[in-house]
Amino acid sequence: MSKAGRLVVLVSGSGTNLQALLDASADPSYGARVVAVGADRAGIEGLSRATRADIPTFVEKLGDYATRADWDTAIAARIAAYEPDLVVSAGFMKILGTPTLDAFPLLNTHPALLPSFPGAHGVRDALAHGVKVTGCTVILADQGVDSGPIVAQQAVPVLAGDDEKVLHERIKTVERRLLVETVGRMVREGWTVSGRSVRIGNDTRGEST
Repeated sequence: MSKAGRLVVLVSGSGTNLQALLDASADPSYGARVVAVGADRAGIEGLSRATRADIPTFVEKLGDYATRADWDTAIAARIAAYEPDLVVSAGFMKILGTPTLDAFPLLNTHPALLPSFPGAHGVRDALAHGVKVTGCTVILADQGVDSGPIVAQQAVPVLAGDDEKVLHERIKTVERRLLVETVGRMVREGWTVSGRSVRIGNDTRGEST
């Protein structure tokens, strides 16, 4: 892209992945800038991070709408107002519906090596299964749960004595770095999707590491 790619970032909590993107986008060579931050609840640190960075914010609470379909339509309209090139779900704890998925590419992260251990308890499930290696995955979201095409992955070893909290924190450190790198490459180089295969720019290599 000749201009910085426009990012709308969605959060539900502390916004550490959002902060990583804000920090990266401060460098003009990164190629992307956060133009808005949306949330499904008020009073969270993710929104405060955006406010401190002078980034516009919006909140769409599911409980404010009579139906899930109404909420889907409303949040898609709020996102559309900022004309994003890419939407990033950074700890956003709602599955977005077809009004958003049909209109924008939506990037999401998961703290496991998909397709293994999808869902809300990926770290706990990996530990319970006794794996020696887990990791994190960046996907293009679809209407399923952690089922979209895989864009990038990175392995994280499971160490002796790890519990869910310790392992999850180590995964988060890798996840933030991988998300920032992947978003930057996508907006600078473009990407194509063929079936379940995602290629960034002209890279013919697998995106997994």
